[in-house]
Amino acid sequence: MNRFALLSLYRSLTRHKLYAALNIGGLAVGIAVFLVLGLYVRFETSYEKWIPHHDEIYRVQSVWNQPNSPFNGAFNYTMGGLLEKLEADNADLVGTRLRGGEGAASLLRENAVTREDVVQVDPEFLRVFDLSMVEGQKNSALAQPNGAIISHSLARRIFGKGTAIGQTITVSYDEPETYRITGVFADLPNTTDFRFDIVTPLPQLPPNEAWNDWGSSQVQTFVRLANPDRVQDFERSMDRLLSRNRSQGLGSDVPDTLSLALQPVAENHLSRVGQEASDPRIRVVTLGVVGGLALLIAVVNYVNLATAQAVLRAREIAVRKVVGATRGKIIAQLLAEAVLCTGLASLSGLILAELTLPFVNAAGGLDLAIPYALALPCLFALSLFVGLAAGSYPALIVSEYQAASVLASSRAPGGGKSAARIREVLVSLQFGFSIAFLVGTFVLFAQIAHLRQLDLGYERDGLLVVTSLEDPDLSRSQRSSLIERWRDLPNVVSISTSDTAPGGTSTTNFSTFASPDMMQEGPSLRRIGIGPNFFRTFGIQPIAGRLLGDEFRMDDLADIERGQTRNTVIDRTASERLGFATPAAAIGQTISNQSDHVIVGVIEDLRFFTPREPHDPSYFQYSSKMPSFPVATIRYRGDAGELATQLRSVWNQIAGSVPFEAETADKRLQEYYEQDERTARLFAIGAGLAVLIGMVGLWGLASFNTARRVKEIGIRKSLGATTTDVVKLLVGQFLRPVLIANLIAWPLAYFAMRTWLAGFPDRIALSPTFFIGASLLAIAIAVLTVLGQSVRASRTPPAWALRHD
Repeated sequence: MNRFALLSLYRSLTRHKLYAALNIGGLAVGIAVFLVLGLYVRFETSYEKWIPHHDEIYRVQSVWNQPNSPFNGAFNYTMGGLLEKLEADNADLVGTRLRGGEGAASLLRENAVTREDVVQVDPEFLRVFDLSMVEGQKNSALAQPNGAIISHSLARRIFGKGTAIGQTITVSYDEPETYRITGVFADLPNTTDFRFDIVTPLPQLPPNEAWNDWGSSQVQTFVRLANPDRVQDFERSMDRLLSRNRSQGLGSDVPDTLSLALQPVAENHLSRVGQEASDPRIRVVTLGVVGGLALLIAVVNYVNLATAQAVLRAREIAVRKVVGATRGKIIAQLLAEAVLCTGLASLSGLILAELTLPFVNAAGGLDLAIPYALALPCLFALSLFVGLAAGSYPALIVSEYQAASVLASSRAPGGGKSAARIREVLVSLQFGFSIAFLVGTFVLFAQIAHLRQLDLGYERDGLLVVTSLEDPDLSRSQRSSLIERWRDLPNVVSISTSDTAPGGTSTTNFSTFASPDMMQEGPSLRRIGIGPNFFRTFGIQPIAGRLLGDEFRMDDLADIERGQTRNTVIDRTASERLGFATPAAAIGQTISNQSDHVIVGVIEDLRFFTPREPHDPSYFQYSSKMPSFPVATIRYRGDAGELATQLRSVWNQIAGSVPFEAETADKRLQEYYEQDERTARLFAIGAGLAVLIGMVGLWGLASFNTARRVKEIGIRKSLGATTTDVVKLLVGQFLRPVLIANLIAWPLAYFAMRTWLAGFPDRIALSPTFFIGASLLAIAIAVLTVLGQSVRASRTPPAWALRHD
């Protein structure tokens, strides 16, 4: 690449400013979209890779084979005593358990109580997770049963700039315990699913009765296997362990019901859990494809415009051939110019990406930043590749022209029918992807709107959920006093307690039932315990039968001995799974697990959980002992913030040593929609910019085509063609490839959106409206893009057009 190539490029750009701006601008936008969405893909695929030796760390998963149960598939939690059993079979095993996580315990300070992210671990924790220590010795930090390590940010929040080593903190997990800080670790990065600011040792004795039950979900169990060849041997040892323990709580079919598997820790973020219908990888792949196709559209646009622009240089090339330039030298010069042009576009795209990142981060709830040490070499390689790939076709076309025919002609060559067809194919390809993007955008936003409009089975507006009642430091009498005091507040319409609420809780209980007509084991139903006024608070009406209350003795578990027949209410899905033809047919029927349950009512499904998972069929058990449940739900009037302040004031008087947490039902449910809404926004941004690139390219081609056909238009008008005839001719030339683009777009969009929608148990249908609407919009965009120039050309006086050179 020499000085002559730079000078030639400068003259070319300044002589045809419009084409240069469209070429470089379109490619810069494509590169910017590719960079930003590439950063997103890199972010999502780098989870847990910050951990030293992350490729040696594995999570032990519980894999359940129970098709009729919500507990079917791979889960990230195991029983508490599993690691000890594994260590007994593998003497040199290095492993740790993690109990707890986000908001798991309370930090008790002199004047404040806060909910913190706390995990309890084994002494080998830092040998598995090699955290970077800011203060303290890694080897001895967790050696003592009363030692704890905390994050750097928490240390600064509690102790300021002074050293935290040797200070004490009081943490209440199962019960208040005082720990001496033995180390401070660097804050965890954003690319992690682990949530902890305080790390303490696990209790020396099992913290609950279910600790060693195979069916319990107590801890996350991790092992470090430095030798990859050992992974299969270790998995076989886990199979042998299950076989030996088949009689301990799971019956003789332990290997068929439960198996254990190893999952590399870096794969957890994009893996399904249990029966999740969605595959998290689809989201990442989708946005990665959008970025790649946006760049491809920009490259196609560049090839089209570069070919058109190169044709205008035909005489220049012919003169160079006459004075001795070979075809190879001409191709080399044009490729050098193309690489320089794409280099300029890459630099512009990098600047554009940096300027737009704050808006993308805000739209996607992200914290992306450009790693220049990686981005600059990649951009250089991208410029070289795109420049050579996109510049090859124009260079080959122009260098092939015969100098004599070009110089003898009164006009520049157009490349012939083959060049025109190739431009049409490229326009079809460009708009095919654009139409597919439009279909995808319509479907994504329609599905999100559908989820938000779903009948949740209750009135979610005006509900406030208090989850802090489940804190183990709260006594039964305190719960009772709080509920009584809250009920008397002026803005409280009604209050109830239950096992769960909108947004879910940590309480999950399932039982397997069978109706009298079932010859084999029936479905597994979620048990939801409820207190007085539950149905009134949620605004629930029965669709068959009645609701539970104090009027009937068999409704209230407080009045029933264990094993006695009791009344229950089920939801619509449970009624269907139990085999009843209609909700009314279920009334009066008896279903059984350890006890007989008489169905007295059926209600609509209560959607408290993520729409990404199938709704669990549920049954409801009533108890008049309201304080025994961990969640309070309040129906209120007026302002939620004002009510929360009043609730907190009462809380501080009765249970000031326990953190208070309350959120509206809307806010808790919003967390379920946020990820898909962020994906839709990022998709729409990428798709919108890709369509914009296509519009810019089409406008440039229309400008080139109109300029070349000025004399033809003058002759047609001289022979009687009207302005309308000319506009139809020019617009129709570009409308044909746009119509053909649907053959590319519709199948591509259909299969892509069908795959994405498969991640939702409740989803919209892929209506033809999405495809027809996107195609009509693309046609309208194409027509409007070329219409202005077509009208202007059609109004050119024939005399001027015929004199035009």
